[in-house]
Formats: sequence, C-alpha cells, structure tokens
Amino acid sequence: MNDALASLDAEFETLYTNFGRPSIAPERLIRASLIQILFSVRSEPQLMEQMQYDLLFRWFVGLWD
Repeated sequence: MNDALASLDAEFETLYTNFGRPSIAPERLIRASLIQILFSVRSEPQLMEQMQYDLLFRWFVGLWD
C-alpha cells in the first residue's frame, strides 16, 4: 500500500495550488477511509472519535506523533 500511495504523489501534487489553506494529505484520507471500510465504522464522526484513542488507527493513518 505504501508503494501504491507513493506512486500517486506526483498526481496528488498537481491537484493543489501554492496558496490558500493547507489541505490534509490525500494519503491520510485514503488510509482513514480504508480503516472505516475494513472495521465497519459507521460514520466519519465515529471514525474521528476512535482515532483519538485507538493507537493502531493513528499509526496506520500517520497521526502517530
């Protein structure tokens, strides 16, 4: 999965401008969507709630700081 997302970096870069508010990295959004699908999380707010306390979800998405 890392290789597939890395190969899409150039395409993602062309979609964004150099001004305005910074966006969320598309790789993180794709990873979060995968978690939502694979673990049957019913909604995005529920996913964000689980991200706050589930370390495995945070690591997978790339929020481990």
